[in-house]
Amino acid sequence: MPIFDFLRGQFIDVIHWTDDSRDTMVWRFEREGHEIKYGAKLTVREGQAAVFIHEGQLADTFTPGLYMLETNNMPILTSLNHWDHGFKSPFKSEIYFVNTTRFNDLKWGTKNPIIARDPEFGPVRLRAFGTYSVRVTDPARFMSEIVGTDGEFTADEITFQIRNVIVQEVSRVLASSGIPVLDMAANTAELGKLVASQISATVASYGLTIPELYIENISLPPAVEAALDKRTSMGIAGDLGRFTQYSAAEAMTAAAANPSGGGGMGAGLGMGMGMAMANQMTQQGPWGAAPATAAPPPPPIEHVWHIAENGATKGPFSKASMGRMATDGTLTRDSLVWTPGQDGWMRAEDVAELAQLFTIMPPPPPPPPAA
Repeated sequence: MPIFDFLRGQFIDVIHWTDDSRDTMVWRFEREGHEIKYGAKLTVREGQAAVFIHEGQLADTFTPGLYMLETNNMPILTSLNHWDHGFKSPFKSEIYFVNTTRFNDLKWGTKNPIIARDPEFGPVRLRAFGTYSVRVTDPARFMSEIVGTDGEFTADEITFQIRNVIVQEVSRVLASSGIPVLDMAANTAELGKLVASQISATVASYGLTIPELYIENISLPPAVEAALDKRTSMGIAGDLGRFTQYSAAEAMTAAAANPSGGGGMGAGLGMGMGMAMANQMTQQGPWGAAPATAAPPPPPIEHVWHIAENGATKGPFSKASMGRMATDGTLTRDSLVWTPGQDGWMRAEDVAELAQLFTIMPPPPPPPPAA
């Protein structure tokens, strides 16, 4: 065996990378002196890419497959190194394996509230959080823009920067969306897609893409949430009376659950409130409605009157007309009157309804005393 063939056989090497850490994005293949043997076998698996760095310059990128590192399949590296095809000596280069699979379930969230203008509540402060995934689409750009010479680059080292980009765009989208806060939960999917599309150009400059971005929750300040809860409770109660009953029942339940807070007095107070509320509900009906009041009686029938005078009858006359006749003397106490339903003719002063007409005017004065 010629000596050169023997030396070339000793230089043969196998270059590959397997990883089960699930968070490593870039790993540098370590060899003493970074010496790669001519004719070495490079294995790039699915979900990986291999980037060659030679003398500080990015030389070549290999996609999944099996490669023999020779001059005929590395034209860029050959032109950089000016290999001697006779001896085919080892060369010194750095090989970085880049994980091109998705890194899922990465978290993002707003540190500070987002001020948005709601058409119903006015200015409100919103907070939002969710998850996203990231993937390397351009290994060469990712190496030159982000990784540099880091021998083991993990997802945690880039997620902080991406979170800042996401939060900035989420703040802008939520503040300018014009969607009422009560309807944002129904639009989180569309808002997430909008944010992902808006930040795609920025993350592409890093050699990355955001395949998925989810807005899991958009929350309001605790004070606003408490007001909404109270408003919901009032909506369930239906009206103020029922809401008052509901609040009283809640207070009684709390007092019963804390007997040490007032002892027998608290229990007695709770029982008294319960009995009063029960009586009120009984009076108001099963649903708090006011009891139906009795219908007013029908108005009295207006009588009309006939007057008998000199063997003839006159009328009918209303009670108002009879009153005027009593005033001018046409109707006297001894006048005979009759109205439908009355049993025969009667003197006017014997009819209770007409007798009062003669009490308006004082009776004639008594005669003077005898001298």
